[in-house]
This record gives sequence, C-alpha cells and structure tokens, in this order.
Amino acid sequence: MFRVGEKAVYPAHGVGEILAIEKREIMGKHMEVYVMRILDREMTILIPICKSDEVGLRRVMGHDEVDAVFQVLRQRRRVSDSQTWNRRFREYSDKIRTGSAVEIAHVLRDLYLLRSGKNLSYGEKRMLNTAMELLSQEIAVAWGQKASQAQAQILSAFGDVVHGEA
Repeated sequence: MFRVGEKAVYPAHGVGEILAIEKREIMGKHMEVYVMRILDREMTILIPICKSDEVGLRRVMGHDEVDAVFQVLRQRRRVSDSQTWNRRFREYSDKIRTGSAVEIAHVLRDLYLLRSGKNLSYGEKRMLNTAMELLSQEIAVAWGQKASQAQAQILSAFGDVVHGEA
C-alpha cells in the first residue's frame, strides 16, 4: 500500500506521486483508488487499489536495482537487425509495458547499439526516447537528482558507442 506523497512507478507512464487515496464509484462499484500525478506530465490517473499489483504499480527502484540497470546498459552484445523493425518494435513495446526498469534498460541499450550501425525507424526512435525518459526519470527520483543528470549518467554508459545520427 502506498501513502499520500509517496512516489511510485506506473508502467509505460513513469514515476508519479500519490496525491490522494479516495473512495470512488467506478462502473457501479465503490472502491478505493490512488489519485496519481505522473511527474513531468500534465496527467493524473486513478488506480483502483485492489488492481494496483495487477497493473504493475510498484515502488521506485533502490540503489541495487539502479546498479543492475547500469550493468545492463554497459553490456555490449550484438543486436540482431535481421528481425523486421515492426517485430522488434512489438517486442520492445512489450518490455516497456512490463514497467521493469531492467527490461526498459534492455530496450534502451539494444536500440542505442542498433542505432550505431543503422538508421532507426521513426517508431524505434520514439521508443528509444521513451525508454530514455522513463529510465532517467526513475533514476533521478531514486538518486534524488534531476532527470538531466540521470540522463547524462545513462549516456556516459554508452560513451564507447559511436553512432551516425542524432
């Protein structure tokens, strides 16, 4: 259970703050919901408390989990570009929807490495940006810093990767 004022991660939307816990009528049923504002966006969502595990609402990662994310980002494995871009896109979309920071790190790493050898499709570029935004936001909250600082640290994990497009 989360408390008012606590930060949590909602899959595919990122870190938010629990603004309130309210009783609401939803589809004819009375239930308690978290009122959550997604940070850095003009978005407020309602999450039924009884469904919070099911939708993947979780606590912001701790320092050990941040370390695991950076281990993934530093790995240099050959990314197969023999798959069609839309199949890769679906696979990466599924990973992002899990809300797992480690899975999102896999997506970011793979797309960043793939970008060093070829041009990404428009959808892949957007997904790369989404993965960067989600990870940098959560790392910033976990470490008590600005998202721009976390993004710079993420990019430093790719310091040895050369790519041709911005």
